[in-house]
Amino acid sequence: MQANIGTVDRAMRVIAGTILIAATLLGFIGAWGWIGVIFIATGLLRFCPAYLPFGMSTCKAPDNK
Repeated sequence: MQANIGTVDRAMRVIAGTILIAATLLGFIGAWGWIGVIFIATGLLRFCPAYLPFGMSTCKAPDNK
């Protein structure tokens, strides 16, 4: 499993996931907010399976000098 999530993408996923879970626990949104767990997991693991079919990666490209 090679990392395909960069630093900014990773931070945004963890923040969004935390907000969704907090909003669910506080009763602002329904049970669908638990999808935030997926955002947090992909952010922490630095791997998103949805990127694979498209060959996407938000990781910084290595310098080939």
